[in-house]
Parts: sequence; structure tokens; C-alpha cells
Amino acid sequence: MKAFLDACRHAIGAQYVLTAADETAAYLTDWRRRFTGSAFAVVKPACTEEVAAIVRLCHQFHVPIVPQGGNTGLVLGSIPDASNTAIVLSLTRLNRIRAIDSVNNTMTVESGCILQNVQQAAADAGRLFPLSLASEGSCTIGGNLSSNAGGTAVLRYGNARELCLGLEVVTPQGELWNGLRGLRKDNTGYDLRDLYIGAEGTLGIITAAVLKLSPLPKAQRTALAALRSPDAALRLLTLAQMRCNSALTGFELMSAFCLTLVGRHFPQMHLSFREQHAQYVLLELSDSESEEHANTLLEELIGDALQQDIVQDAIVATSLAQSAALWDIREHIPLAQAAEGKNIKHDVSLPISVIGDFIRSTDALLQQAFPGVRMVTFGHLGDGNLHYNVAHPEQETDAGFMAQQTTVNRVVHDNVHSFGGSISAEHGIGALKHEEILRYKSAVEIQLMRAIKQALDPQNIMNPGKLLT
Repeated sequence: MKAFLDACRHAIGAQYVLTAADETAAYLTDWRRRFTGSAFAVVKPACTEEVAAIVRLCHQFHVPIVPQGGNTGLVLGSIPDASNTAIVLSLTRLNRIRAIDSVNNTMTVESGCILQNVQQAAADAGRLFPLSLASEGSCTIGGNLSSNAGGTAVLRYGNARELCLGLEVVTPQGELWNGLRGLRKDNTGYDLRDLYIGAEGTLGIITAAVLKLSPLPKAQRTALAALRSPDAALRLLTLAQMRCNSALTGFELMSAFCLTLVGRHFPQMHLSFREQHAQYVLLELSDSESEEHANTLLEELIGDALQQDIVQDAIVATSLAQSAALWDIREHIPLAQAAEGKNIKHDVSLPISVIGDFIRSTDALLQQAFPGVRMVTFGHLGDGNLHYNVAHPEQETDAGFMAQQTTVNRVVHDNVHSFGGSISAEHGIGALKHEEILRYKSAVEIQLMRAIKQALDPQNIMNPGKLLT
């Protein structure tokens, strides 16, 4: 591979072709530290033209490419395997915001831009980029689009696909497709944009995107409601949508054990409820009229929910600091899980109407098969996305329980399928679930996906072993 590496160094500069173990190590282990792969180089181009040059060399030398943004994924989508035959193509140097069009409500950014920086640039221009994730301080736009990220505001604004109008993509042959069009309507053939979004880097490399912006809300109000069950949460969702319509921005479900874990490992995050409740909902309104209107909407909603015995108790934030503190509780659930020990994660999507039945039946199936397991159930109830995670029984080690992961996954995923759901809502498939989708997708669907992959990437150099095998 000396000739290939020399050509890469000539194309982008020797200092951006990393081969020493101490230089590449940070790019080879996934965020959860469950797997470490191997690559004979990490290559860091600075612009679209340099990305294209590297891809042309990979095409010429038949070198597999693993594209990587912030490396915050949870399904091993941006980590190479252990074969040491691939390069990691880090896109973090493609971090320019190219343009903001406040009249068209669009922003053109490069794929290595950190999500939080994009949010701030939009705010500085008096606009909102609403995609919001726990990892927004380190994840990148390219990764968000490649996995079709969701987050906490999908209920109102949609996921990454709905927030993107156009793309710039380097094909597996090193050619450039410039689809950076800020159009809401463009009915001129196949929608290539949607083909690349959610493809996890298996069809090409997203190098830039035109993102959709929205006006900044005049006011945001947050409340934490305590409820008896997921069914009560669904009743609250229906009431909130009827009362608040598009002002309802976030609607997050959290089981009691989620808050127990946060309190155990982050005791400074104290809640003032008089007693523990089975479920909690964190809801947020974003109002386009005024603070007074937002306050009235939220107060009337919570009042009606209490009167109808949907909600048992509620904390309504009266300041931005209190609102941030409530959201901190939600965002610390994964951190509290990690502090408690390893757990088996599921990122599932279901028809909203069946979520209560799914939780009840799956909890029962798991307790029957693994007595004492602890359910860490939380997620974006408003769009049907649950993070249905399973922690080991208190008397068992997490290592022993993790050995049962395949069996646990089968129970959960089979039940998801029986309810008409999906085994991946927003995290993607990566290398972790590529065998699982063969169980739940039809042969026709898999055949169509493989035909697209073969047509666009016949050498199979784009993120091989991810999404499809």
C-alpha cells in the first residue's frame, strides 16, 4: 500500500495521512467502547475536492473506505472491522458554513460541521435549526444525515431527512454530484437526496448539505408530568396535540427507573415530586406568538390533564434555568446507564397507538425469560421512537448478562416486528444490526437495496460490512 499512501499524501498533505498507532487510535474505537477496529491509515481531507481525490485513489487501488464524522454512533457504523484493509476517511476538517439565506430560510454547511455550531450559527442569524441530540456538541452534520438522525424535536420539525433540501456527494468512483439546491419543490426525477440520507455512507460520501431553517420561537415552556402508565402518557399526548397543535415541540417518555438511575449517579439532579410515579413525560412548547400565550397554553394543558386524572403531578419550569435542569435529567439517562454498568440497548420505532401494549407485553416476556431484569425505557413518544434498554438484574454481573444479548434482542425485536414496528428508529443499522434486518425485512426489500448498492458501488468500497452484507 505504499504507492497508495504516497498518492494520498501528495493529494492532501502528508500531515493529514495518519498511520502511527498513537495517531489513529482515537478513530478506531466506537463511542460506547464496545469494539476497536483496525485501519492502515486515517485520512483527513479539508475540502470536497480533496475528498474526491482520495476516493478516486481508493477506487483505483480497491481500498475500502469507512467515512467518519464525530464518531458518536451506537451501531458501529463509522468504525472499521479488524481486517486492517480499510482507511478511515475523517471529515472533521470539512467544517465551514458556506452560506446562510435568511429569506429562503436555508443554510449551506459542510458535512464535518458540529451540530451545535450549526445551531449557534442559525441562532446568530435569527433562525432556528431544530435538530437536537444528546451528542450535539460532538456529532457532525454528515453523520446526522447519513443516519437520518432524529432527536427530541421530530414531533414538530421532522428528522434529518425533513430538515435537508439538498446535498453535495462524492460518488464511489470519485465523481461529484452537486445537488445543493435550496428548493422545496423539485420534481425532476429520482430523489437522489433521499437515497443518500440514511444510507450510512454505503453509497457515497456526503460532503455538504443545504439545511432548512425556521423562525426562532418567541417563547419556549417546559413541564415534567408524572403519570401512572404509558397509556396515560398517550392520553396526555393526544390532549397536548389537540390543545397546542404545532406549538408542541417535544414529548419525551421516561420510566421511573430512568429517574432512579439519574438520581443515584447524579444526586445533584433532585426532583421535588412528593412520591415516585411509574412514568414521566417531559414536554416542551415552542410558541410563535408571545411568552404570555405560551404560559397560558401550558397552564391550561396541565390543568386539564390534572382535572381529567391523566396527570398525577407536574413541575412547570418558570425560568430558562429550570427548563434546562429538566432537560438535563432527560439527557443524563444514558450517562446514568453507563455508570450503572453495561446494558442492552434497543432503538425501536412503533405506531404511537400501540406503545403502551408493546411496553407491557415486552416487559412481561423479558421478566419471564430473565427474572429481575431492569427496564430503562425512555424516548421520543411523540414520534413513536423508544429507547427500550435492558439492564442486568441487580444480583447478576453486567458481563454475564451481556452474554445473553442475542437472546434478549430476539425477544425485543420479534415483539417490535409483531406490533408493526422497526428495529432501528434513529441510530441506523451499521455493523451491529446488519444480520438483524435480514430477519425482519422482506426478500424483495433486501433485493432492491442490494441492487442499488451494486449499481452505485460495484467494487463495494464504501463502508463495506455496514447496513448490508
